[in-house]
Amino acid sequence: MKGHVAMQRDIPFKDLGGGVRRRVLSYNEKVMTVEVSFETGAEGVVHTHPHTQCTYVLSGRFNYIVEDEAIVLGPGDSVVVPSDLPHGTICLETGVLLDIFSPMRSDFL
Repeated sequence: MKGHVAMQRDIPFKDLGGGVRRRVLSYNEKVMTVEVSFETGAEGVVHTHPHTQCTYVLSGRFNYIVEDEAIVLGPGDSVVVPSDLPHGTICLETGVLLDIFSPMRSDFL
């Protein structure tokens, strides 16, 4: 198999500070799946990157900003962020996001 596969229970979270933790679940050179956990009030600061990003809300509520627009997302909601578009989030209610990046983010390894 050409890729990284792991059992979720075996993958430790990386503490990013400010109430945000993440763990890379699986990846190959073309795609990466990442679980990001937020405490209420934690922020994913507005940023850009060359990867296309799909975000799916597993739990919690988030004020998600893409470019100059904000929308509140809850469980089952998702958003696609094209490459190089400014985006970020503020956690309104403790929760978890599933982020999928294409291509993979080598800076997360």
